[in-house]
Amino acid sequence: MNACAYCHDRKGKRPCPALGGSICSLCCGEHRITRISCPADCLYLDAGSDYQQKRLSEQFLPLRRDFYRELDESGGQKAVALFNLIEVITFSYFEGRRDGQDAEVITALQALRRTLSPLHIPAAPMPVFAEHLRKEYESFKKQNPAQIADLTDAPAVLDKIDKFVSTFSGKDFQSSRFLGGLIGYVKTHHPEIADHLKRKHEPGHIFLPGQSLLPSPPPSEGHTHGPDCRHHH
Repeated sequence: MNACAYCHDRKGKRPCPALGGSICSLCCGEHRITRISCPADCLYLDAGSDYQQKRLSEQFLPLRRDFYRELDESGGQKAVALFNLIEVITFSYFEGRRDGQDAEVITALQALRRTLSPLHIPAAPMPVFAEHLRKEYESFKKQNPAQIADLTDAPAVLDKIDKFVSTFSGKDFQSSRFLGGLIGYVKTHHPEIADHLKRKHEPGHIFLPGQSLLPSPPPSEGHTHGPDCRHHH
C-alpha cells in the first residue's frame, strides 16, 4: 500500500482527490480544509466533520457548563445572556461552513469589545463575521435592553469570553477546535435547536439568550433559568 501523500510516513488508506494519492486517516482528519484544499464532493468531508464535532462536543460540554456558572456568579444573567447570544450567532453563521476558523470568532469578540469601549476610535472596516456579530448584538440590545450586558458591563464579559474561546481553541493559528466543539455540542445535545438555528432568520429575530439552546419549559412548571438548571448544561 502506498505511503500517505501528506506525511509520507504512515500508510495511505483512503483516496485523497486533493493530493492525487492516498492519505492516512490521521492526516485526513487533522489537515482537511485547513491545510489541504479538499474539493466539496470529497466523500470524507461530511463524515469526518461530524465525527470530529461530536468528539469535540464531549470535551466542550463540561468546560462550557463551568464557564456559564462562572459568568453567572461574576456578572449575573446579563453576562450569561451575552455569551448565550454569541453562541447562537456563531452557530448560525458557521454551521455548514467547512472553512470557518476560531480566529474569526476571536477577532469578532475583540472588535465588539473595542466598539463598546468608551475610548473606541473607528478603524478600518471590520471583518465580515465581526461586523455581523456587532449588528446582531446591537439589534438584540435595542429590542431587549434589560436582558443583556451593556456598555457598562459588556467589555469585561467579552474579555472573559475571549479568554474562554482562545483557551479551548488552543495555539494552532488555523484551529477550528472551538467552532467544532460549539457546533458539535448544539447538534449532538440539542438537535431541535440546531434545526431551528439552521433556518434563515432576520437580524435581531433570534432566540432569547436564556432560551436559545433548549426550548422553554411549559408555563405550568414555573421554571426559572439559572446556572444550575439543565438548560445551561
